[in-house]
Amino acid sequence: MKKLLLPILLVAAMSGCSSEPGKPATPQATQPKAPELITGSSAFFKCYIAARGWAQDAQPFRIESVASKTGDGKAGEWRASFASAAQHAIKSYTWSNGDIAHSADDTYSPTNSSTQVFNVQFLKVDTDKAFTVAQQHGGAKLLENSPDTPVLYVLDWNHPTNELFWHVIYGTDRDTAKLRVAVNASTGDFSKVEK
Repeated sequence: MKKLLLPILLVAAMSGCSSEPGKPATPQATQPKAPELITGSSAFFKCYIAARGWAQDAQPFRIESVASKTGDGKAGEWRASFASAAQHAIKSYTWSNGDIAHSADDTYSPTNSSTQVFNVQFLKVDTDKAFTVAQQHGGAKLLENSPDTPVLYVLDWNHPTNELFWHVIYGTDRDTAKLRVAVNASTGDFSKVEK
């Protein structure tokens, strides 16, 4: 046994030795991570899961992006707002670069026209499709002439028509937008150019 152990120890000791001097560890160049961009429906459903943890009866009433210059229906930050009739409260969830944060609760009144909830089953069309439709109705020409124009997206329920719409907004907000196009979020059909 001793005769067998000695050669094994010698081989092990020699394998740890090297005639090359040790190389210093080179630090890996750390590149800043590019912001994660996702579509409105993807961000919404991530926030929806969090909202259902807050209130089992949580229903959405608005989804909106920050303005983005990607021009493909994606953004790096989305805010989804939910209402709970049982808790008489609303809460917003923000998806940003893979993280979800929430606001404090606020009071909810079902009769408030700015917080008209909708059933998530109406949301069948995503922002990439809504952007494509908006491009066909003035967006492409606008971006051709002003390629730096940011685009933002707002999803809300139209109570008079009982329809869910993506509003594709060419500009930084609704009031000063160069163009606003409404696209039906259930069918993907063009609805109108908004004034």
